[in-house]
Amino acid sequence: MAIRGIIFDLDGVLCDSEPFICEAACRMFQERGVQARPDDFRPFVGMGEERFIGGVAEKYGVQVDLIAAKARTYAIYLEIIRGRLRPMHGVGAFLDACRARGFRMAVASSADEVKVAANLSEIGFPPSKFDAVVNGLMVARKKPAPDIFLLAAERIDLPPEFCLVVEDAPSGLRAAQAAGCTALGVRSSFDDATLRSAGASWTVRDLAEACGLLPRMLGGTQVKPTEPQNIECQGAES
Repeated sequence: MAIRGIIFDLDGVLCDSEPFICEAACRMFQERGVQARPDDFRPFVGMGEERFIGGVAEKYGVQVDLIAAKARTYAIYLEIIRGRLRPMHGVGAFLDACRARGFRMAVASSADEVKVAANLSEIGFPPSKFDAVVNGLMVARKKPAPDIFLLAAERIDLPPEFCLVVEDAPSGLRAAQAAGCTALGVRSSFDDATLRSAGASWTVRDLAEACGLLPRMLGGTQVKPTEPQNIECQGAES
């Protein structure tokens, strides 16, 4: 099936925000007397902050008001990313290459709108860079359910089977597979074997590497004519 749209996860794909949200959540738990560690959150990466926080609360046997805990975590997060959060290597060039090939593009993140908006602003890629931006508040079920990718595909007016999902977490890759999308795994959080077992057809170190594989992944798909045909995006800083 020819790919006509690209749906990007945000955290771990467009920006390396995982260390910051882990730091924020650890500080939130510390305020509640729980000494959580960054590794505690690893099984819940990509599932949205309610599960991200709730899973660790369950591990430590503590009860938290998830709405209040998430709000406090986001407040800390918004403070600590200022001037620190950066786009991952190759992001800008990959987006430009996809746009030049005529692909529709969407962001689909399980995070709340406040975090999605802050991340995109901080890395310098506003929502207007994409054809649609979908956040976790827009769907009833979070990843690994397929809802967010089905909605993203709908927002860019494409059947899911015409979409390539770019993800860094097993939960997101399983969601992409359940939605009927093809998936590319980014090895920012998990290794090749883990990503492939979750449904990735290919894996890359980052989107700079993905630029070189773009023609192979998309099978020479060209939605509209573009010049030059061989799009060079290696070596870009963002």
